[in-house]
Amino acid sequence: MKKNLIEKIDNLPPLPSTILELDDFKKVENSSPEKLIKIIEKDPLMVTTILRVANSSMFGFRSKVDTLSRAIHLLGMNFTISIAMGSVIQETLKSNLCAYAVSTEDFIYSSALASKIVNNWISSIDFDLKDELLLPAFLQETGKFVISEVIQEKKQTEDFLKMLDEKNDITFCEKEFTGFTCARITANIFKNWSLGHNLVFSIGFVGDLENCPKEFIKKVQILEIVKILADIRNPLNDKAIELAMKKVVEYDFDLEHFLNSLDAIKEEIENNS
Repeated sequence: MKKNLIEKIDNLPPLPSTILELDDFKKVENSSPEKLIKIIEKDPLMVTTILRVANSSMFGFRSKVDTLSRAIHLLGMNFTISIAMGSVIQETLKSNLCAYAVSTEDFIYSSALASKIVNNWISSIDFDLKDELLLPAFLQETGKFVISEVIQEKKQTEDFLKMLDEKNDITFCEKEFTGFTCARITANIFKNWSLGHNLVFSIGFVGDLENCPKEFIKKVQILEIVKILADIRNPLNDKAIELAMKKVVEYDFDLEHFLNSLDAIKEEIENNS
């Protein structure tokens, strides 16, 4: 299956020009929301996904968000860019997540949740670090689309789902079936598309801290914790929170601050459900 995955990545279609424009936009300091709107408006899927996420139970905005301008104002430019890029990348891969028994809507929800956790938890610790991690957090599970496609082509969906139910450990099952972690596959997808080093390295070493370059260790630790919490099959379940707490302590983050940030997110979701 390793060979099939490598072939899939090597033969991916090129990214739409809007993704490249957004990637360039992120690199320019003090870019205006108006310019961002002009880029996003070129792709109706981006607009639809951003508005859907902005109006989800994850956010408690007082009234319906019905314009792109208001969504950007409420979510922030970097959060909006993450959603926009994620929606188009998922569409470019032209696959589904049937091997995981979840939908693309579940993917968008868990990805947005991952970015929201970074936004709430990390913003008061290090604002610049938060901005650097919003996009990697949103996109770090992208490789699941390629994994799902290959598993379905090999007619191993039933076996994969059985192992997922038995082990309750998605990363373990992915590696057993494919020989790679989703993190490594995702990083190689983005490397193939020549996206930024921050994206490739921050994601690629999740679960592989021993080999991680020193300058990326803190980012990888945070993404690992976020990945646990935003599990695509069971986001924010009790087991995930317990495991995430252990990682927070192991990596010497402030546990009380982490739990307060998490409680705020859970309360917001419950109040808006």
